[in-house]
Amino acid sequence: MTGLPDAADPAPSAQIADPASERDRRFMALAQRAADEARRAGEVPVGAVIVLGDDVIATGFNHPIRGHDPSAHAEMAALRAAAQSLQNYRLPGCELYVTLEPCLMCAGAIMHARISRVVYGATDPKTGACGSVVDMFANAQLNHHTTVTGGVLADECGHALKNFFAERRRLARDERDARRAREAGQPAADSSDRITTS
Repeated sequence: MTGLPDAADPAPSAQIADPASERDRRFMALAQRAADEARRAGEVPVGAVIVLGDDVIATGFNHPIRGHDPSAHAEMAALRAAAQSLQNYRLPGCELYVTLEPCLMCAGAIMHARISRVVYGATDPKTGACGSVVDMFANAQLNHHTTVTGGVLADECGHALKNFFAERRRLARDERDARRAREAGQPAADSSDRITTS
């Protein structure tokens, strides 16, 4: 979940999302709200929801930093919550909506939970396991097969991630400049004085 996604194209094996699928857009918008919770907590903004029929049964957002837990990705949090909600470690018939293409860890958990369908927003060219780097779900040797749809609200999901990382870089730059100014005995420039473009 640390890669900066390029949301231009869905992963190769993922089915290209039907832009007319209002249902997918509606549930992805809920996953985006969960991603906003991660952003507010200072985490990489990735969110997920798990749906059974037309009901959201679980929500999760990225929190490995705060939780000191490398497995605390949005999908993992949502899978844990859904399993508790259904009182079953298997989640057949459930769909997982996530704002960023799942990594290998999450793809493995999705497979073990027997999720029937994964819908993701932005691709992850560094760790994506739905075709961007590897294609876990296309492996015919695995005993469970999940349908994958990529690119739902890809631009919006990708922009949220890009903006987050741009802000992190700006804050790091401001901190570095302030440290250098202190070391040189000069007052630091106020970042609000800088002209920014979006």
